Amino acid sequence: MADSIPSKMKAWLYNEYGNSENVLRFDSEVEVPQVKEDQVLIKVVAAALNPVDSKRILGWFKVTDSPHPTVPGYDVAGVVVKVGNQVKKFKIGDEVYGNINEHPLNYPKQFGTLAEYTAVEEKLLSLKPKNLSFVEASGLPLAIETAYEGLEKAGFSPGKSLLVLGGAGGVGTLTIQVAKHVFGASRVAATASSGKLELLKSLGVDLAIDYTKEKYEHLPEKFDVVYDAAGECERAVKAVKEGGSVVEIVGPMNPPPPAFLFIETSDGEVLDKLNPYLESGKLKPVLDPKAPFPFSQAEEAFSHLQTARAIGKVVVYPIP
Repeated sequence: MADSIPSKMKAWLYNEYGNSENVLRFDSEVEVPQVKEDQVLIKVVAAALNPVDSKRILGWFKVTDSPHPTVPGYDVAGVVVKVGNQVKKFKIGDEVYGNINEHPLNYPKQFGTLAEYTAVEEKLLSLKPKNLSFVEASGLPLAIETAYEGLEKAGFSPGKSLLVLGGAGGVGTLTIQVAKHVFGASRVAATASSGKLELLKSLGVDLAIDYTKEKYEHLPEKFDVVYDAAGECERAVKAVKEGGSVVEIVGPMNPPPPAFLFIETSDGEVLDKLNPYLESGKLKPVLDPKAPFPFSQAEEAFSHLQTARAIGKVVVYPIP
């Protein structure tokens, strides 16, 4: 397998910061990344986009970013084609998935997942759930880690109630399911626009709130935890019970208590822990109806993500 790995690959990259439609370009002569001792080389089959990709391209994390030219992309599903000499968890031929950047904002990799190959530490990866396609698996890692770790940080536990703001998005759809099926939530409410309420109900939401018609902070019911994936901190803190907490994933750096800013850490062990729930069908990936976008339409995939109207995850497949 290693003999058949080329030295150059097709990839999408950018050489300067700006809007993705202005700076993203296709290149068929990008060097295939070298594999360090604790890394594997993945032949990428599918990659998912996240809002953090767009923010990074815009230059929000300049101070801690990797150098240009940069291949964007955090989430990957693919096949191991080469292993570093300290790798113990995976072998050539394994089907894997994961978020390749341990810390999303601090020194993310120069060569991300919108490419034919990507190199990543084995500790950030997990075996792909057997019942999921590469497309489905690629849409999970960053969002499901954000969902699980954020609830864990909030001290969420069986019998507690949850309100998810932005319930139809990539993180929202998974937070609803993880709260119900992994943490044992007693009651889950979530917000979305009118056309997405049935999706919320299909994911197990007990109270689907149409944010175009109703202000959740005015409801008499308050919640043990509010998970804010919509950036509505000032309103979110009015919907939480005394002694509860608000998880902010897109809010200000120092939100007012009881809110706290949460940024996930990529961790293959979290994915290992969640794989049985995925393989049993209790947790289901939610893909945007327009997905997958072919590799040639990566720019369109970014444009769709940036409308903030995407449902679930925006995936690029096949690559290339």
